[in-house]
Parts: sequence; C-alpha cells; structure tokens
Amino acid sequence: MFSKKGGLITTFFYVQNLKIVRYISMIHLTTTASAQTINIIPRNYGGTVSMIVRDDSTNTSTTYSSITTTTDKNYLVISKALSPVLVEGRFYDLTVKEGTSVIYKDKIFCSDQTINQTNNDYYSVNEGAYTVPTGADAYDNDYIII
Repeated sequence: MFSKKGGLITTFFYVQNLKIVRYISMIHLTTTASAQTINIIPRNYGGTVSMIVRDDSTNTSTTYSSITTTTDKNYLVISKALSPVLVEGRFYDLTVKEGTSVIYKDKIFCSDQTINQTNNDYYSVNEGAYTVPTGADAYDNDYIII
C-alpha cells in the first residue's frame, strides 16, 4: 500500500506476527515378527515401493523390495513383516523409494511398550526396572550395604 506525502511516496508495511508450531514425530514399531503397518505422507504416491531400514546402532541396512501399497485418504499405507525382527529400544532410519527416487524418510523407534499420548501413556526407560513398594514394605527404610 502506498501513500503520497508532499511529493514522496511512502510505503506502509503490515507485519503479521506468525507463531510457528513445530511437531516432531517418529514411527513407533514393535518387535513382533508379524506384519506391521506404516502410514506415511510421501512426496509421490506409488503403487509399488521399496523400503530400506537402517539400524542406527550397528549401521546395517535391510532392503525390502516390491512392496505393494494402498492409500487411505492422504496416507500411503505400507504393511510389511520385518525380518530380521527389530530390536527393543533401538532407533532405525526408514527410507522409502519408488524406483530410484526417494519419496519418504523418517525415524523408527522400536518398543513393546504401549505409547498413547492422548491417554498420557508415554515411553519410560525404567519400565519394569523400578517398582514402588506397597503394603507393609512402603515405609521400610532398611538398606543392605555390601
């Protein structure tokens, strides 16, 4: 928008304050040997894709070729039994390709814990390692020193 004042043209800039929300997510898979479903939003929607899963701990990659996919609304649905089975507590890199072009990349975390953020069920590193004493042992402050 321009306005003219005394022979000079001045410019009015309207500044809009935008708040950007960053949402970080990753794919959560389990250690099961049966087929697991991955819903992704890729760059291109292909009918047949290949999937490369790289273990971050050992830097070994496994390639799954000729995976037939389906679409559900805006998601590309991949259902595949992963062999070798994923290891509990490890991170993996996922690369989905259609032919030679990469259409999707993401991180995978493997855990058998129930993770549902809407129910406040979060991942716990200490799951099953620490138990809260109950009953008569709740106020027992005995220590064993070796």
